[in-house]
Amino acid sequence: MNTALLIVDIQKDYFPGGKMELQGSIEASGHARALLAHFRATGLPVVHIQHVSLRQGATFFLPDTEGVEIHEAVSPVEGEAVFRKHFPNSFRETGLLEHLKALGTGGLVIAGMMTHMCIDATTRAAWDLGFACTVVHDACATKDLAFGGLTVQASHVHHAFLAALNGTYAQVISAEEFLAKP
Repeated sequence: MNTALLIVDIQKDYFPGGKMELQGSIEASGHARALLAHFRATGLPVVHIQHVSLRQGATFFLPDTEGVEIHEAVSPVEGEAVFRKHFPNSFRETGLLEHLKALGTGGLVIAGMMTHMCIDATTRAAWDLGFACTVVHDACATKDLAFGGLTVQASHVHHAFLAALNGTYAQVISAEEFLAKP
């Protein structure tokens, strides 16, 4: 079974100075870079996902802005697929599924941003489509959320969503654990 690395939305707006800064984006991108180096060195497929916001009232990932660009920590190189999406689920209205099928991909290693939104939606969709998923938790980042007058800290949001994915939808492990596998 061929395994591909799926790097989701590691884009400039999520970093310090961006329009939607996430907690832990710098650290997560460093772990994603290590995964990317491993996949490139072993010749395994790499797929980049780039979110472009077309939704009315969107405040980040706007077309033709610096913030929509893929962050330099994980910049694609020639031969690596890049799919643009407009929804949290990376498979929705993109050619991602067809591309992965053409590669004979059965497993996905998923890294990116935001844990509670695009990582969650993409992982659940991938599992529903029959992929064996591994989410690398420290190669993902999120932000504080508010609901019912309460603020939920980013670390709690991150862990809650990963806990919900772990076991059924994905194996959730660290970059160190993944890279230590033979």
